[in-house]
Amino acid sequence: MLSSTPAMAFLESYEYITADKVKMKLENNEPMHLVDIQVKEAFVKHHLPGAIATYSYPVKSQEDKAKLDAIIEKLQADDAPVVVVCPRGGGGAKRCYDYLNEKGIVKERLLILEKGQEGWPFEDLLERK
Repeated sequence: MLSSTPAMAFLESYEYITADKVKMKLENNEPMHLVDIQVKEAFVKHHLPGAIATYSYPVKSQEDKAKLDAIIEKLQADDAPVVVVCPRGGGGAKRCYDYLNEKGIVKERLLILEKGQEGWPFEDLLERK
């Protein structure tokens, strides 16, 4: 019987993208999907331009995951990178990353914003609702 360790190690490997790189992509109008999982109050307070609000944080319940299901088709419509924006770039982002991968978004397209929304240093590039 095969050990589950290699599979688990594979599942725990995540690709991150820096705020600088996301900023550059935004300024150059490069295609990407910014999947924002912050709760509604946090999203209203601050989010990246063009971010898709899912309000799915912490991505633990079926209800949280159903909120992500609503955008899967949009994410599958092209091959643009998918950047998960979480409050701090931690557990919620990883759960979202894993769930989107389970739903068919290939790992090669999935990225997590380093340090999440709270670590975003470019105030001039924030939107508020």
